[in-house]
Amino acid sequence: MEKLIDKQRVADSFSKAATSYDSVAELQREIGSELINRLPHKTVDRVLDLGCGTGYFTPLLRDKYPHAVLINLDLAEGMLSYARNNRYDANAHWLCADAESLPIADNSVDLIFSSLAIQWCENTKQLFAELLRVLRPGGQFVVATLGPETLFELKNAWQAVDSFTHVNKFLSRELFLEACPNGLSLESFHEAYKVLRYNQLKELTDELKRLGAHNMNAGQQTGLTGRERIRRFKSAYEAQRDAQGFLPATYQVFYVVFQKQTQD
Repeated sequence: MEKLIDKQRVADSFSKAATSYDSVAELQREIGSELINRLPHKTVDRVLDLGCGTGYFTPLLRDKYPHAVLINLDLAEGMLSYARNNRYDANAHWLCADAESLPIADNSVDLIFSSLAIQWCENTKQLFAELLRVLRPGGQFVVATLGPETLFELKNAWQAVDSFTHVNKFLSRELFLEACPNGLSLESFHEAYKVLRYNQLKELTDELKRLGAHNMNAGQQTGLTGRERIRRFKSAYEAQRDAQGFLPATYQVFYVVFQKQTQD
């Protein structure tokens, strides 16, 4: 499978954005809260928040599972440090680690919650293999991730300028599910489109920067972007204003529930 993401850029970018992330993460909180509502209503012993970011969902997970051990894991040390210092939980563990190489024992987790994190993984098949390994039989992986139509307006504007990759590439539903191994069964799949609207293009680009979610693609263009090319890019995005005069930015969101099959 093509390597889409530069993982070191992901870690560095989100670490730098740790202190600004929550100030602009309204959509991320909305999506994660919707995912919380999809969690199973049952007693669990160990919950993994995969890609916990600033730890915003730590208290929500604690409310849902008051007696569980929470394992909060993130690739970005800056994010994890911020979360540890701002989301105190006496029964939580904080791990700076790679989702594709989890420092967690086999068959030890009842529930994995992951909101807008796994789209930053390099190898989705390896990710799924790790999730299958650490989940207990009957355990669930409840995830929200982004689809390939995310920020298509931004992509279209750049395509009017050049053929380089300027916008993050994410897996289609077909490729995402194709990476799922035997042993994990698909319980539900829901797709939604979230459209944010801006008065000025700079509002969007500044927001992406403060989120740490700018271009993470492996093999992206390096060097400066010329003034004329920037002018053409802005003009192409301006042409996409909606009927109300706003600049739209669309997010394609997948809400998915998997369950590890029980042993016969």
